[in-house]
Amino acid sequence: MSGFIEWLDSLNKKDSKVRAILRRSLAFEPGQFVPAYPYVEPFLRNEDNFWRRETHYLVAGLWAAHWRDERWGHPMSLGEACAALQAASGSTSTERRFIALLDADAEQLPHRLRQMITLLKEFAIDFEALLKGLLYWNGDQKRTQNAWARDFYRNIDSENATETTTQKEESK
Repeated sequence: MSGFIEWLDSLNKKDSKVRAILRRSLAFEPGQFVPAYPYVEPFLRNEDNFWRRETHYLVAGLWAAHWRDERWGHPMSLGEACAALQAASGSTSTERRFIALLDADAEQLPHRLRQMITLLKEFAIDFEALLKGLLYWNGDQKRTQNAWARDFYRNIDSENATETTTQKEESK
């Protein structure tokens, strides 16, 4: 499945109450808020897999809570956005929260993601990529977690390398 965020965007253009309802759905377990059904179920149609269904509801709620207009900037992966937040804030608590998110099981994941997305309010998130990653969250090889970690540490390392190079040049 793809195009879910485009689907939500098209619904949002027709009626802005879509975002309000989907935001409200975050107060419930994913897929348990009945008013959200008209906005997610038509996209899912014949999907029987519980995890896939729950993930779509979660991402719909996160998208609605984080929604900004199209002029907002280039969407980032969750790992990139977390690295940008840590760089902007200078706080190492971002890394601790990010690691806790990567270590979350299926039960903890919705809560930890809601917290992280709230912290990332200043950064554009690629919600299609987020959905795709979450669909494979429970895989034995933890490909999503590894990909997000690579995005995070690749961006942290490039910032640290730039700082180290600048410090060396200044000390000459």
